[in-house]
Amino acid sequence: MTRSVAVGIRATLLLTLSAATAWLTGVPALFPSLGPSAFVLAVRESGPTPRTVLGGHAVGVACGLFTYLAVSTFLSVPTTPLDFHPPWLVLSGVVAVGLTSTGMLAFDAVHPPACATTLIVALGLMSTPAEVALVLPSVASLLVVDRLTA
Repeated sequence: MTRSVAVGIRATLLLTLSAATAWLTGVPALFPSLGPSAFVLAVRESGPTPRTVLGGHAVGVACGLFTYLAVSTFLSVPTTPLDFHPPWLVLSGVVAVGLTSTGMLAFDAVHPPACATTLIVALGLMSTPAEVALVLPSVASLLVVDRLTA
């Protein structure tokens, strides 16, 4: 089996627990930033550690939620995903990525896919307490499957 096929299969396997949770419960346990996280875990030779993966996403969630809540007083709730009127959501997203970048370096938890997590939260795509509470368990599920299939 070629390396590319093996990495593809492994990335798919890493997402199975989150995907099954999403499918069986209807909760958003599978979200866009898990894909790049699964890929970097699958392709790694000496790649990310569980600490950097979970820590990076934790920083991303915190920064995204902070900026979203900071601007939410100026917002009407978007009726469709990526409805950026008024433009406060754009500001929230941009500031969240800057804060996440700073935070990941400050906490030595650099995991670039976490910048996608911060955008998901900061743009209001996952902004309720229940949705935000799913992020880290979903990331942890990747790490559990990674450990079990290593």
